Amino acid sequence: MSLTATYDFKTMRHGKKVNHLSRTKSHRDALLSNMANSLIKSKRISTTLAKAKELRKYVEPLITKAKLDTTHSRRVIFSYLQDKESIKSLFGEIAEKVAERNGGYTRIIKLGSRQGDNAEVALIELVDFNEVLLTAATEESATKTKRSRRGKTTKKSDTPEVAAVAAAEVEPAVVEAEATVVEEVVAEPAPAAEEAAPEEPKASDEESTEEAK
Repeated sequence: MSLTATYDFKTMRHGKKVNHLSRTKSHRDALLSNMANSLIKSKRISTTLAKAKELRKYVEPLITKAKLDTTHSRRVIFSYLQDKESIKSLFGEIAEKVAERNGGYTRIIKLGSRQGDNAEVALIELVDFNEVLLTAATEESATKTKRSRRGKTTKKSDTPEVAAVAAAEVEPAVVEAEATVVEEVVAEPAPAAEEAAPEEPKASDEESTEEAK
């Protein structure tokens, strides 16, 4: 095997799921730390799609750890963020909002391509801080009707009392209609049968000639 083929084989990304973002580890850690601080403070930021996906994997474990407000948790998260204001916001309003949520704290919305380098741009935000979508979801759930598979409920008009009253009102009209029909049938005279007189057979020409002789 040639040296070129060996070099190409070693650089193939077999099972490597981490996007290095074309940066060294120290540069990448600083980039993600700064983006996480901006996301925690502003609740939403706009960046490239690749950075947004890596930021989600970076910041969501920190939010989960912030649910347990202990000195150890604060020290561990501070080693990643290095910002006191972010720590205060994370353990305060954010931890209170996401207390009942088991993961999935962020949402990525694609915004199309960026003019210039044609890079895919996306918006990454904290799910529980988008008041517009939360209000719309609440209104939709309130207006949605609940469907069940139970049998059809008895209508007010189908009760026995209402049915009996309706039958009592309809019965005299039916009796009057039947009496009118009977009177018409009796008054109409039966058609006279026309008796057809039997036709006499015509005598043939030979018989009439013999009678004349």
